[in-house]
Amino acid sequence: MKQIKVLFVCMGNICRSPTAEGVFNRVIEDKGTADRFLVDSAGTHAYHVGEPSDSRAQQTAKRRGVDLSKIRARKVTPSDFEYFDHVLAMDADNYHMLLAASPEEHQHKVALFLDYAPDRREQDVPDPYYGGANGFEHVFDLVEDASQGFYQTVMKEK
Repeated sequence: MKQIKVLFVCMGNICRSPTAEGVFNRVIEDKGTADRFLVDSAGTHAYHVGEPSDSRAQQTAKRRGVDLSKIRARKVTPSDFEYFDHVLAMDADNYHMLLAASPEEHQHKVALFLDYAPDRREQDVPDPYYGGANGFEHVFDLVEDASQGFYQTVMKEK
C-alpha cells in the first residue's frame, strides 16, 4: 500500500508546522495507521534551519502528550511539491507563497490546513511566536481540530 505523504508548512518551521507534524503523528498512531503515512514539516523561510521547535511550542505539546523534541526546522524545497501528496499551509500568506513556488502540475496538492476544521471560523493558524503562552495553546487546539478533519478526509479518499 502506497504511503500518504503529508507536509505541514508555516513560515519558520519552529512553531505551527512542527506542532501540526507532532499532533498529526499522534492522531495516526492513536488510529493505528502510522505505517500508512509519512509526515514532515517545513518553513517557507530559512530563518531557523536546523533549529529545534520553539521551546514554548515544545512545552505546550508536551503538556498535551505530543513530543516535538526530535523535529528540526527546514525550508521547503522544490522537490517537496513532487514528493508529497498534501502540502498544508498554516495561513494564507504561506499558502500563496507555496502556490507561487509550486510547479503548476503540483498546485492541487497545496491547501490551507484549517480548511479541514469546518467547525472553526478561522482560516489561518495564527503565528504565536511574538505572543504569550495562550497563543501556543490556541494553535494546538486549532491543529488538533484540523488534524482530525484532515485524517477523516484522507481516509475517506483511500
